[in-house]
Amino acid sequence: MSLISMAPLAPKSCLHKPFIGSTHEPKVFCRKIPTPTLVMCRRAKSVTSSMGTSLDAGHVQRRIGDYHSNIWDDNFIQSLSSPYEESSYGDRAETLIGEVKEIFNSLSMTGVVSPLNDLLQRLLMVDNVERLGIERHFQNEIKSALQYVYSYWSENGIGCGKDSVSTDLNTTALGFRILRLHGYTVFSDVLEQFKDQKGQFASAWSANHTERQIRSVLNLFRASLIAFPGEKVMEEAQIFSATYLKEALQTIPLSGLSQEIQYALEYRWHSNLPRLEVRSYIDILAENTINEMSYPKVEKLLELAKLEFNIFHSLQQKELQCIWRWWKESGSPELTFVRHRYVEYYTLVAGIDMEPQHSAFRIAYVKMCHLITILDDMYDTFGTIDELRLFTAAVKRWDRSPTECLPQYMKGVYMVLYDTVNEMACEALKSQGWDTLNYARQAFEDYIDSYLKEAEWISTGYLPTFEEYLENGKVSSAHRVATLQPILTLDIPFPLHIIQEIDFPSKFNDSASSILRLRGDTRCYQADMARGEEASSISCYMHDNPGSTEEDALNHINGMIEDIIKELNWELLRKDINVPISCKKHAFEISRGFHHFYKDRDGYTVSNIETKDLVMKTVLEPVPL
Repeated sequence: MSLISMAPLAPKSCLHKPFIGSTHEPKVFCRKIPTPTLVMCRRAKSVTSSMGTSLDAGHVQRRIGDYHSNIWDDNFIQSLSSPYEESSYGDRAETLIGEVKEIFNSLSMTGVVSPLNDLLQRLLMVDNVERLGIERHFQNEIKSALQYVYSYWSENGIGCGKDSVSTDLNTTALGFRILRLHGYTVFSDVLEQFKDQKGQFASAWSANHTERQIRSVLNLFRASLIAFPGEKVMEEAQIFSATYLKEALQTIPLSGLSQEIQYALEYRWHSNLPRLEVRSYIDILAENTINEMSYPKVEKLLELAKLEFNIFHSLQQKELQCIWRWWKESGSPELTFVRHRYVEYYTLVAGIDMEPQHSAFRIAYVKMCHLITILDDMYDTFGTIDELRLFTAAVKRWDRSPTECLPQYMKGVYMVLYDTVNEMACEALKSQGWDTLNYARQAFEDYIDSYLKEAEWISTGYLPTFEEYLENGKVSSAHRVATLQPILTLDIPFPLHIIQEIDFPSKFNDSASSILRLRGDTRCYQADMARGEEASSISCYMHDNPGSTEEDALNHINGMIEDIIKELNWELLRKDINVPISCKKHAFEISRGFHHFYKDRDGYTVSNIETKDLVMKTVLEPVPL
């Protein structure tokens, strides 16, 4: 069966009754959701079935995005199935979980692990279970292992074991990265001792590229990416290690190690998706000819990782079909001016959260991103400025009745937005215990206002200053509205004082939104200009700095992004506010996911190249057992 379909979308007869003219109970927003696991998969009313034929009523001159169509065939999505939901696979996974816990416990047994190697062995176990995506089963074991390692941490780092007479770069760099990501206080100055007398990393290493030396520099590179603002030694470590690893790739044979280096250099950390790393690391670990862990341990970890990958894969099929039904029943396929990327959005969110109990979060996120895309394409291209002002006013009234004044195609869009935001507020009420609707509405009002401002810039030909553009662009990037309501469906408490440290106007939100706006611009500005959207961070920078070139603007903005990434690292991991990392993690991971999709190009608009490969590798194909 073909994955790609150029056939027309399903006929209107398959849609349910339209919103317009249907009967609703006024002000009753919270409705029982029958499916206990896929809690956000509620049947939605569809957009009016006449929407597809009335888009150009009155022969209004409209701009179009000329986006490629949805590449995922309806019949293919409906046909998805997986054998890995059978209980035998879960039973085997449970057995392996017990065996891996025994491996963790054995690390504390006298005589099992040498005191000259016990620190490294604990770190390798933690690193491997995290990169294989199975860490949720071993939280207590991970905590115990890291507390042990940290008890031997010093300002000079650590050696391979507690009885080591000297510190070791490989163990120190690996420990630094893992400890910092788990909230332990470790300072980057620990890396200074691995420089030579001239204060440089480079000449402290030979050029013969032994595997142990390469692994040490690889862990230095991975550690250098978890940098905070002002950590000069981290910048130096990153420059040296990236250069060294690129040179090493030219001399070592194709192997698990070479693949690991290539992956680390390509995706770094802020554009890495955890599920993609799981899928890649399964292959890498299986091919490593030399491993610092014993083969039986690696074999058990790999078998468990493969089972967990495929068991989650079976849940992915159900969630994707649930989202597909909502997409169809909402009437979205009839909005022909919109990019339909629900599969791609699902791939992003399933790439950052593989917890089975978080179906509601994943489904809510896809719904929100799909609505954002509709609004983006409506405000950027299809809608006239007068229509957009009417729609903005309707959103601010937030009532079922104000659609009469809207053009026909906007009526359905408004009602899907209205119902979805209200439904998510009900989910948040159940998970959080407080009414978040007004809070979410204000976020959407700010977001719609930012879109209208950009539409007015387009209609008048106004080019703002760089500062003016970026302030508005942080909001129109949609990071806030894409994140806020989905995270409130999680089984994590988000009282108002914690939400305010993650949401607008926090530094956390400001950094994440800035990265998305600036990185998106570096990938989209040429296509946007071709559609008549003059304002971008590139064009505004060049206008503010006469004589500067496009290359100057890109270099400046890429430098800004690198600095802001460090600020976001700090906001995630800082210890001086009473907000656990667990509360910030999903918002941070969403930022990483967006960054991934803009790594090479606009992976949403052009989703039939790298993004399609990602969908296949992480959502549609199980890993061979």
